[in-house]
Amino acid sequence: MKITFVKKIKVDGSPCRKCAEVQSRLEKDGHIDKIDRTVIADERDNNSEGMQLAAQYEVERAPFFIVDDGDGEPQVFTVYFKFVNEILSGKTNEEDAAKDILDSNDLDFI
Repeated sequence: MKITFVKKIKVDGSPCRKCAEVQSRLEKDGHIDKIDRTVIADERDNNSEGMQLAAQYEVERAPFFIVDDGDGEPQVFTVYFKFVNEILSGKTNEEDAAKDILDSNDLDFI
């Protein structure tokens, strides 16, 4: 299984706030070592790999994860706790999961 984490750099060159939060959660929860690749969707460059992946998978918000298990189409996740629960089988508490779902409305558009 290959896991790609796509995070965004805004037009002004600053990192996406939600992307930084998810990166921090990955590190805090001990999942960062399970990520095979981190790719940048740079709003200043529509040809950046992350922007191309967003277009390919029709994803409009960052951050997101692409999970390719080699059996068919890769899965795309835009909600961190759903990704953790379904792919990494991590333990997340209901309060954090609910907050992440509510915060999904706060994701940055690509």
